[in-house]
Amino acid sequence: MNNLFDLTGRVALVTGCSTGLGVQMAKALANQGASIIALARRQELIEQVAKEIHDTYGVDTLAIRCDITDTDMVDKAIDEALAHFGKIDILINNAGTGAVAPAEDITDDQFSNELNIDLFGTFKVARAVAKKAMIPAKYGRIINISSMYGLVGNKIAPSSPYHAAKGGVVNLTRALAGEWGKHGITVNSICPGYFYTPLTKETLDSDYFKEYAKTAIPMERYGVEGELDTAAVFLASPASSYVTGIALPVDGGYTSM
Repeated sequence: MNNLFDLTGRVALVTGCSTGLGVQMAKALANQGASIIALARRQELIEQVAKEIHDTYGVDTLAIRCDITDTDMVDKAIDEALAHFGKIDILINNAGTGAVAPAEDITDDQFSNELNIDLFGTFKVARAVAKKAMIPAKYGRIINISSMYGLVGNKIAPSSPYHAAKGGVVNLTRALAGEWGKHGITVNSICPGYFYTPLTKETLDSDYFKEYAKTAIPMERYGVEGELDTAAVFLASPASSYVTGIALPVDGGYTSM
């Protein structure tokens, strides 16, 4: 029986691939045989990640420093990736940030920065990869990492710019799915719930947040390493060939209530 999730021969580009969920998803794709292009701002970290993935999974890897808010850097990064691999089959738009403060105290700069990274940055990378690689190839899998906060509001961690940007990612995903389906490109979003990352650990480990989680999450716990990976592998694989435009929550049921 064929392995529906086999990615051997595919090339995957992952943004925000220096720490946290980006690295986990890159490893999951590499485990299925995909070559990996690690994009992030911190050169030393992405080189370490690329080396670790190559050494562990035996796939070809490439580390490219890129700030996704810089259009020229994005274009040059995609050109460099194509010069090395000749194609990009899979894109995981994972790079992002998060401003937490009461809405009435959020500054213009905070709101603008959030949209510039999480929403506009996601678009810039998708645009470049689609135009330079996927549309010419008539094939592509684009996975935009949104958030369950892109689907709902919340009372525990005020972060209106993040909600706005991630909600934008969900509908941007639908728009791109509508436009690029004719080119053989699927565009989907994943909406993670509470997962441990270097950015979230301190908050998630606090007593008040643990108590909140028990009532707000039907499974009464946070997501653990590996529980996001299967969604990414599915949406990157041949198994999802007729799935496009969706927002897939991986949140322990948070958005079901």
